[in-house]
Amino acid sequence: MTPPTPPGRPGPVRVFLLDDHEMVRRGVRDLLDGEPDIEVVGEAADQRGALARAPALRPDVALLDVRLGPGSPEGDHEGIEVCRELRARMPELACLMLTSFDDDEALFDAIMAGAAGYVLKQIKGSDLVNAVRTVAAGASLLDPGATARVMARVRGDEDPVPPELARLSPREREILELIGEGLTNGQIARRLYLAEKTVKNRISSILAKLGVGRRIQAAVLAEKLRHRDPAPDGPE
Repeated sequence: MTPPTPPGRPGPVRVFLLDDHEMVRRGVRDLLDGEPDIEVVGEAADQRGALARAPALRPDVALLDVRLGPGSPEGDHEGIEVCRELRARMPELACLMLTSFDDDEALFDAIMAGAAGYVLKQIKGSDLVNAVRTVAAGASLLDPGATARVMARVRGDEDPVPPELARLSPREREILELIGEGLTNGQIARRLYLAEKTVKNRISSILAKLGVGRRIQAAVLAEKLRHRDPAPDGPE
C-alpha cells in the first residue's frame, strides 16, 4: 500500500543527498528511491556542489552528512554549514543531518543551524525512510536522548543570556518557558487560558524575535532563560 502524501504536497518527497562517500550516496539513493512516496532529485560530494545544485532542484528534504572531507579540521562540521546556508536560501527546506559520530557538539550546532533532525548512520534503513517522511511533514526528529544532552550542554554553558531574550514580553517569556518544557500549543493554551490560535501567533512572534526558525531552537534558548536571572520586564 502506497503511504499517503503529506497534506499540501502535490507529489513525492523530493530529497537531496550530500555525502563525500559515493557508496554511501548510492546506498541511500537506492533505499529512498525504492519508496513510492520519495524521490532523490540530486546529490553532491562536497559543500560547493551542494550549494550549487540544491537550490535549483528545490528539494523538500536535504539529507546531509555532518562531516565531509578526510577528517580535516575545516571539514569536521562542513555539513552543518551547508544546512545553515541552504536554510537561509530556502527556509522551507527540512535538513536531516546524518553522521557516524555521536557528537554532542555537532548536535548542538546542527540544531542552532536550523536542522530538523539528526540521526546516526547506524540507523536501520526503514527508520531512515521514516525520518525523511517525518521531517518532510514539518516535524522535528532527534535521536533518543539527544534533546536531553543539548539541554544539559545549555545548562552548563556560562555564556550570558542572549540579548534576543530581552526583546520578549513577560507573556512571551512565559510561553517560551513552556515550549522548553515540551508542551504543545494546545497544552500551552490550556495552561495559560488562551485560545490555541493566540498561542500559535505568539509563538510565531517569539521565533521572529529570537531570530530562529524552529521550535527546538527556541527550546534551547528557553533553557538558557530557565537557568539565568530573568530579563527585565518588557511590554506585554
